[in-house]
Amino acid sequence: MATSNKNLSEYDKEKIENGADLNIGIVVSEWNTSITSNLCQGAIDTLIENGVLEENIIIKKVPGAFELPLGAQFLLKYKELDGVIAVGTVIQGETKHFDFVCQGTTDGLMKVMLDQNTPISFCVLTDNNVEQSIARSGGVHGNKGIEAAASLLQMIALHKTFL
Repeated sequence: MATSNKNLSEYDKEKIENGADLNIGIVVSEWNTSITSNLCQGAIDTLIENGVLEENIIIKKVPGAFELPLGAQFLLKYKELDGVIAVGTVIQGETKHFDFVCQGTTDGLMKVMLDQNTPISFCVLTDNNVEQSIARSGGVHGNKGIEAAASLLQMIALHKTFL
């Protein structure tokens, strides 16, 4: 397991620049809200901890993970943002629906990121069961929202080196 003996909440704070001048969007799925709200809060807390002003964090909700790419695209089209965090969770069920939703969400977010030339951090859990999602949204493996926010801040800093 990739998270075995790993806490997703740990990151190298020295690699993160102060984000006081950044505008960040978060698009969050309302499906499995008990999971996604924890992931979103982890991301928000990490952004603020690294200097992003609370009023510069724009949060928009979408029905499910499959809608995350269009939600991210809307944010980038209508708001002046330095980056977006896409938050969701897809839990394996009895049908192939899981595979299609995961692949569509992943491909869609990658396409929006590349088309918009703007960092998007992937905070979409794709777990076999709800216990794995709980473990990665503030449980024994930490909070993937923290990791996603730290990653986004690093990618924004990299992007700015080319501007």
